Amino acid sequence: MQIVHYPHPVLSFKSVDVQQIDGTLRKVVRRMFDLMYEANGIGLAANQVGLPFRFFLVNLAARPDSPDEELVFINPIIKKKKGSEIGEEGCLSLPGLYGDVDRAEEVTIEAFDLSGQGFAMELSELPARVVQHESDHLDGIMFTDRMLEQGQSEDVDIELLKFKMNFKNAQNENLFANDDELLKNVQNMAKSGKIPADFLEIPVHKMTPPQLNDE
Repeated sequence: MQIVHYPHPVLSFKSVDVQQIDGTLRKVVRRMFDLMYEANGIGLAANQVGLPFRFFLVNLAARPDSPDEELVFINPIIKKKKGSEIGEEGCLSLPGLYGDVDRAEEVTIEAFDLSGQGFAMELSELPARVVQHESDHLDGIMFTDRMLEQGQSEDVDIELLKFKMNFKNAQNENLFANDDELLKNVQNMAKSGKIPADFLEIPVHKMTPPQLNDE
């Protein structure tokens, strides 16, 4: 299991609800936290590791020695939004790329935890931004899509093209299947409603991010 980079088709796929919270899901979540910490991230959505299911995790401390800060949101729904605030965002599926995004300043989110218990949280500032960013992922929306919506196309398009070329090169080297096959696998997984039992054992093909203008 690994964090996939843009433009892997799973990143633009609208995720489906989690149907069952079981041991496989818990193992996947644990590994996702590990991957997130290795990448110095504070949030990670299921589709960023190739899973088309509606869950994401957050730890604003970004450290494995702060397990009390770990949060898992399964089948999350943002019920309320209030205010507006512009802030810088990045993404583990677009490593090295950052940009300003206008988000709601406050949100109320409802979800289920790993024990199947429902909960609601009222969040503001950075926590609110993170859950909006991760919730977008579950709908196949990247933070760069929000930037483009907000008129910031000049630099974003150029940098995204670099990621597209980088991913295409990896496919040409047979590190990843072609887009049609990748999408078919995602669709089949979503239709089954299950995480494959051997998902954690899928070979890792790490990619080197492209060189971006601000590096």
